[in-house]
Amino acid sequence: MAQQVTTHATTRIIREEHAALSAMLRSILLLLAQHRRSGTLPDFAALRAMLFYVDEFPEKRHHRKESELLFPKLRSRTPISRELLDRLDDDHDRGERKIRNVEHALLAFEMMGESRRAAFETAVERYVDFYLAHMALEEREILPLAERVLSEEDWAELDRAFSANHDPLTGCKPDAEYAALFTRIVNSVPAPIGLGEARSAQ
Repeated sequence: MAQQVTTHATTRIIREEHAALSAMLRSILLLLAQHRRSGTLPDFAALRAMLFYVDEFPEKRHHRKESELLFPKLRSRTPISRELLDRLDDDHDRGERKIRNVEHALLAFEMMGESRRAAFETAVERYVDFYLAHMALEEREILPLAERVLSEEDWAELDRAFSANHDPLTGCKPDAEYAALFTRIVNSVPAPIGLGEARSAQ
């Protein structure tokens, strides 16, 4: 009989946060495609709020805890993942630079108009492709490995840290300082992230 692998809170939280981020990124692409088809400008304030979420939660909270807590524990428990973990850490560093490039391209689109639409859309598409591939690699390789090799003491520390993330897009109540941000996102953006209405395809 195959050994049953326990799923810990950290693994569940990482997968939930990945799902929320994937939905957010796909919603950005959806909104851009809808406005491109209709020849209209997007809601720049909503896009800024969505990109701020990506920068504030996944980049600063989620990634930092992976690089500072989860990955070092894996490196100490098994040598087989070190090259892969180095690659993922490098992804985290590059992700912070990439989101700055996307934010700059959005500002250029907002300030300069139609001539900068294509550059912004290209920057977003590249960022989304990069991020989705990164998360898929973590879920396919790192999380199953962690479940196999980490100790219960390791998991207790990780579970405490990751349970404090409170990402509202995974169903947690937002911290007070972020409540207005998430209200804006939810009301401005169509499903699966929000309650706003999707624009009809032209």
